[in-house]
Amino acid sequence: MEVRDLHHAYVRRAVLRGIDMDLRPGILVGIVGENGAGKSTLLRILSGELRPQRGTVCHTGRFGYCPQEVVINDALTVRQHLEFFKAAFNLADLRHAQEVMEALRLSEYADERAGLLSGGTRQKLNLTLALMHDPQVLLLDEPYQGFDWETYQRFWELAVRLRKAGRSVLVVAHLAYDAERLDEMWHLEGGVLHPGASVTA
Repeated sequence: MEVRDLHHAYVRRAVLRGIDMDLRPGILVGIVGENGAGKSTLLRILSGELRPQRGTVCHTGRFGYCPQEVVINDALTVRQHLEFFKAAFNLADLRHAQEVMEALRLSEYADERAGLLSGGTRQKLNLTLALMHDPQVLLLDEPYQGFDWETYQRFWELAVRLRKAGRSVLVVAHLAYDAERLDEMWHLEGGVLHPGASVTA
């Protein structure tokens, strides 16, 4: 993914003031910033959900987007969500979804209605839906909110597996808890990305 000169404002409040970024294959990148810094706006633009007022976003291949707000229907079971998204993504089977579910320990809830799931388990489903079509670029907005410690560890194990498979993974958070797990860390402040630590192994 190649991002050049992104600008966006809400009325007179500019939140993005010229964002440039390259997300190459096989990299795990983090963007941190305070609440209201524009992180979610940036991800919405990168995913194509929101049109920037200026600038370009170019990418090739499939991408997955896991927004901060869980995008599930409380009346449907986990399995029904998977079948719905299977049709939406035009997938031949659910093999990749099942692998992600096993990694996150979600499989045991396959026949539970989403409305009965805990917050952390709902987030596991949210993440599974973003990953089930095996995207080359993955955009994650606060992806581990509500996770217990074991699931949090499993999330990062999954992220490392994706990186090793040549996927590009962008994780957005408001605190830099996980800098040591990342190849690159960027800070979004004043509408501009500032480079942080580079910890490529």
